[in-house]
Amino acid sequence: MSQLRYMVIGAGALGRHHARIAAGLEGVQLVAVAEPNEQQGREIARQHGATWVADYRQMLDRVDAVSVVVPTFLHRKVACECLSAGVPCLVEKPLAGTLADGREIVAAAAAHAAPLQVGHIERFNPAFRETAARVRSPKYIRAERFSPYAFRSMDIGAVHDLMIHDIELVLTLAGAAVTQVEAFGVCVLGGHEDSVNARLHFNNGCIADLTANRVCPTFRRHLHVWYADGCVDADLHTREVTHYRPTRRLMGGDLPYDLAQQPGADIAALKAAVFGEFIQIDTPQLAERDQLTDEIESFVQAIRSGTAPQVDGSAGLAAVAVAERIVEAVRQHRWNGNGAGAVGPHVGPTQQPPARRAA
Repeated sequence: MSQLRYMVIGAGALGRHHARIAAGLEGVQLVAVAEPNEQQGREIARQHGATWVADYRQMLDRVDAVSVVVPTFLHRKVACECLSAGVPCLVEKPLAGTLADGREIVAAAAAHAAPLQVGHIERFNPAFRETAARVRSPKYIRAERFSPYAFRSMDIGAVHDLMIHDIELVLTLAGAAVTQVEAFGVCVLGGHEDSVNARLHFNNGCIADLTANRVCPTFRRHLHVWYADGCVDADLHTREVTHYRPTRRLMGGDLPYDLAQQPGADIAALKAAVFGEFIQIDTPQLAERDQLTDEIESFVQAIRSGTAPQVDGSAGLAAVAVAERIVEAVRQHRWNGNGAGAVGPHVGPTQQPPARRAA
């Protein structure tokens, strides 16, 4: 195909960026923006020389690929209709709100041989890529993701909204099956869990602690990975990586603990030598990359080359499966023996989101 005809379904806070990036890619023509809100959809389409449609289904025979950027509860319906028409889909994270819905999407992609990529954008973050390149067989991972309350993605809780990013990253790094899940959480502003802590145990011995909080005054996106030969600290928000690893002196058995026991030991000098002589600090310079652009480019390249997307349906489904186990663990957790679930000052443990109109 000379020009890959592209449609973005959903022109909200994130969909408008999918449209902007797709319109600017070489070899890609943004032909349509599908959005039920006419004023919003028309404006985004006008900015990029595309056609606005209220119903994406009327364009499925005229496009070669789509970005599905609609509320999570609509992912199954929209993605399955597109995939059943043989149209490759980039579905924003999470793949689905439930494991059952996710399985239907993956099955539709397989049945119609249509490429499916899931929008786990942090896989394209230069800081994560650098971390993954430096770490082998992690022993312990800690992931922290904090955000102010955005008043969007309100049909899902903090696990599927925020923690899903780190679930997928941790699964990628650990490279093993999850054997046990422990979690607790609280609902602060209503509807769903807003703050959750989870611990994952893997069958290779790795342990991961994940924290997500979407009622926080500041942003924080941190990933800490310990492995046999060191530790990597990655700030996914500022895209900074710090790698701590033992020097040859330390690996050779010249241990500061032993040196400190010797008569006349210069403790001040040993303190100053810990980072430098015994532990090496590496702060690599990372390329300035826009990860959403890289994600969409990767999707387009997979379609053109006939290769599997970097974050395919099975990866997205695995993350949803773990997310579902975490949410269930939150529901089952007991606070002081007085009940189970994600609790808060205003909302009970099993309150459901309000009914929403399907597209």
